[in-house]
Amino acid sequence: MPLFCKMIPLVTATILLLTSPVLAQEASNANMEILAQKIKADKKLVVAMNMNLSDAESKGFWPVYNSYQVDLEHVNQRLGRLISDYADAYNSGSISDETAGKLIKEWLHVEADEMKLRVATVKKLAKVLPAKKVMRYLQIENKIRALVKFGLAAEVPLVY
Repeated sequence: MPLFCKMIPLVTATILLLTSPVLAQEASNANMEILAQKIKADKKLVVAMNMNLSDAESKGFWPVYNSYQVDLEHVNQRLGRLISDYADAYNSGSISDETAGKLIKEWLHVEADEMKLRVATVKKLAKVLPAKKVMRYLQIENKIRALVKFGLAAEVPLVY
């Protein structure tokens, strides 16, 4: 089964977590935590199935991966707050230029911080994996992020 097909349930669940504040309010915190852990486990499984790491590579890779995922969660939380702020402004009837400017600025900061995190992670991975495997991991991570962002883009309406 292609990597893309394996990621569809993961991406769908991630989009639901980021774009459904009403769902999050109605579900118990325990259920949301279970869903979040399932998404993380599914993602890790997709990465593991596609990295073909030796035992020695695994020992170096997984601590870097786990650290990156923790830091990436902070980026995801900021993105979630940004989407929530946009939804609040959008649902108020009209988004002012001032509000739009603030949202743009925060979005650019989130994107820049994600790139800084990715650069730092590549440097760490380069110490424990050959360049081709670092590239492979970046491709996998990029595909997952692209699918999530595509799903978010489909759910978030254009500003008027």
